[in-house]
Amino acid sequence: MPTVFIGHGNPMLAITDNRYATQWQGLGTRLPRPRAVLMVSAHWYGAGTAVTMQPQPPTLHDFGGFPPALFSVQYPAPGDPELADEICGLLAPVIAVRKSEDWGLDHGSWSVLRHLYPAADVPVIQLSLDAQRSGLWHLELGRRLATLRTQGVMLIGSGNLVHHLGRINWSSDASAHHWAEEADAWFAEKIVARDFDALCNFGGYSPAARLAVPSPEHFLPLLYALGASSSADQLEFPVTGIDVASISMRCCVWSSPA
Repeated sequence: MPTVFIGHGNPMLAITDNRYATQWQGLGTRLPRPRAVLMVSAHWYGAGTAVTMQPQPPTLHDFGGFPPALFSVQYPAPGDPELADEICGLLAPVIAVRKSEDWGLDHGSWSVLRHLYPAADVPVIQLSLDAQRSGLWHLELGRRLATLRTQGVMLIGSGNLVHHLGRINWSSDASAHHWAEEADAWFAEKIVARDFDALCNFGGYSPAARLAVPSPEHFLPLLYALGASSSADQLEFPVTGIDVASISMRCCVWSSPA
């Protein structure tokens, strides 16, 4: 299976006509159908590492201030408790993974999955982000999960390379901030080069990247998808752009050569 990172952006992209949703739909028609999806979403971020265990995970509306139509969205994909158990085993040498029945599919997951797999018929589980760990540690977890690709499991990280809510411009004609474009291009260059040190320690390399990532939770899902990738994979950026001036929508897909 490919390994994927998707810039999910504003939750309203899930239910409005917009170019990003259209591009996600197109990507969904090109991606192979997986046995299951392992989602690493920016919006499950806290102490420790956990995985969802429910046979039918609930759709979480983990936001506020949006129209009722967004709160009515349901994404009734089944879970996969057996896969969750396997992930606990894969990560056991590094961390004891907590089996959670309290979480579900948050909007970092369903806002893109409803476009990639609109029938909600592919099993989905989520893995949380440990807020107390370094970028290199998260990258290593991605490496340990890479074996799932040969078993029909697609790992998808959902976040944003550039995510500065304090610098958003909601104007319809808003241009991207210069530093946001610079940071997005810098991240893309380092992803292509597989420069793991720079990506895990970007604050010491790029002032623009440091400004673009005021908190790490939206950046860390990239490191799981990157860690699960191989230098032999073909990399593409099927979606690019800066939304509302300060959120990168860049998507990365690593696929095994045909």
